[in-house]
Amino acid sequence: MAPRAGQGAKAPSFGDSDFVVVANRLPVDLERLPDGTTTWKRSPGGLVTALEPLLRSRSGAWVGWPGVTDDVVDVGDEPIEQDELQLHPVRLSADDVAEYYEGFSNATLWPLYHDVIVKPIYHREWWDRYVDVNRRFAEAASRAAGRGGTVWVQDYQLQLVPKMLRSLRPDLTIGFFLHIPFPPVELFMQLPWRTEIIEGLLGADLVGFHLTGGAQNFLILSRRLIGANTSRGTVGVRSRFGEVELADRAVRVGAFPISIDSGALDKAARDRNVRRRAREIRSELGNPRKIMLGVDRLDYTKGIDVRLKAFSELLAEDRIKRDDTVLIQLATPSRERVESYQLLRNDIEREVGHINGEYAEVGHPVVHYIHRPVPRDELIAFFVAADVMLVTPLRDGMNLVAKEYVACRNDLGGALVLSEFTGAAVELRQAYLVNPHDLEGVKDVIYAALNQSEEEGRRRMRSLRRQVLAHDVDRWARSFLDALAEASPAGTK
Repeated sequence: MAPRAGQGAKAPSFGDSDFVVVANRLPVDLERLPDGTTTWKRSPGGLVTALEPLLRSRSGAWVGWPGVTDDVVDVGDEPIEQDELQLHPVRLSADDVAEYYEGFSNATLWPLYHDVIVKPIYHREWWDRYVDVNRRFAEAASRAAGRGGTVWVQDYQLQLVPKMLRSLRPDLTIGFFLHIPFPPVELFMQLPWRTEIIEGLLGADLVGFHLTGGAQNFLILSRRLIGANTSRGTVGVRSRFGEVELADRAVRVGAFPISIDSGALDKAARDRNVRRRAREIRSELGNPRKIMLGVDRLDYTKGIDVRLKAFSELLAEDRIKRDDTVLIQLATPSRERVESYQLLRNDIEREVGHINGEYAEVGHPVVHYIHRPVPRDELIAFFVAADVMLVTPLRDGMNLVAKEYVACRNDLGGALVLSEFTGAAVELRQAYLVNPHDLEGVKDVIYAALNQSEEEGRRRMRSLRRQVLAHDVDRWARSFLDALAEASPAGTK
């Protein structure tokens, strides 16, 4: 029998951190030095950037997996000190990664939560491992958190942690935020362990989603699977929430659209070296009239194939001229041991080869495809250089690339083509919105973005930038934590 979430609770133990973030990954990577030794190197990310001041001011700690398995490096159980931050490692074996992360998290939950674009796989062994690893994260958070502290659990890999942690430490205020979409009720009901997931999330005092639709789906499932009474209302800055009434307490459920460190990106895009590199990129491409850009993790949800097919047909129809328009696709490697991702990479690279075979000239490909991580400053230079940004996911929780592009366009140049099925589309209404399932519509929108007037482009970008610069990641974090303080039993944290 599969273990139930929350079983095996140990006696409470208390740490000294008033504020604890729990995420699948620690914000560090292991770096091997030339002499063969290793050290921890800070990995950049919007979440740690937003929460770092709070972590420092409240004796904060971060609980997560350091990114290497036990068979590679024994990281031990002691906290890692990184720039005065307390990082508490959760150790994972190769089997843990295969079954909890690559298996249940990314071959079961990820496709289920992204509208079953790829069929989810339901393995009992993966579920058992997911329960076990979630318990280890909960125990690590319990050890790190001080008496009466606040713990913020992040994302779909750790949906059982709130309930497990509450059974270990009922003195804590617990928040949970889901960084990916939460699926429609009919799809979620496929999951054999649907009740355990909902019960796990209801261990939190506040459960947060990007959009009100996800919060509403969760409320419906709480009624249907748990039999709880629910209500709806408003709380916090720009946040919608409802309430799930349990026997001994109430759980708030809210919408908190995540964002980026837009001010830092705006500043970086003004840097003289970045702008010089943007000009160099255009020159290296032969100074085309228009540059289109896609920047994605190589994932089947991102709609990379959609934009390639649209570009190919626009070339075939002579609506785009092959000698004056190019497409750059930056595709960061992702989950390369998962079969569906291997098949996706093969399909994308085959399509890129087909387009270039049909339309490129010697030394002048029409699609430039890069399958490797790109340094931050180089990426910003690509944003500054691109005339049209293509963001065409079939389903996405938010999609921060869209906001990053806007933050980098302080010249009011460029155009954003944005899928309606991203969370960002709710906020960025002046983008060129598109249904990625409608190929003719995608083609027409790309053509319109390529041929917009300067006045139209500046009007749209000015509006987009007002939204992105005003609602940054710091405002997102503060709005969630303010609502969490209100949702805590004391209401004063």
